[in-house]
Amino acid sequence: MDLLTLFGLFAVTSMLVSYALESRGRVYILLFAASCALGSAYGFLQGAWPFGVVEAVWSTVALRRWWLAPRLK
Repeated sequence: MDLLTLFGLFAVTSMLVSYALESRGRVYILLFAASCALGSAYGFLQGAWPFGVVEAVWSTVALRRWWLAPRLK
């Protein structure tokens, strides 16, 4: 397993975990957005640009959800 594959595995695993924990707080939505950005980078690095584009869109959507999520006082 090369470094690029390990990077992709980390990105996708962190997406799964942060998505599963989103209901626990805004920080997990932000972590999901960051994980999607990592997934996007992985897609472009491995040459699968459609995957990279879709993950970049998901990252943007998650950032918007994070921004609009209620803040705890």
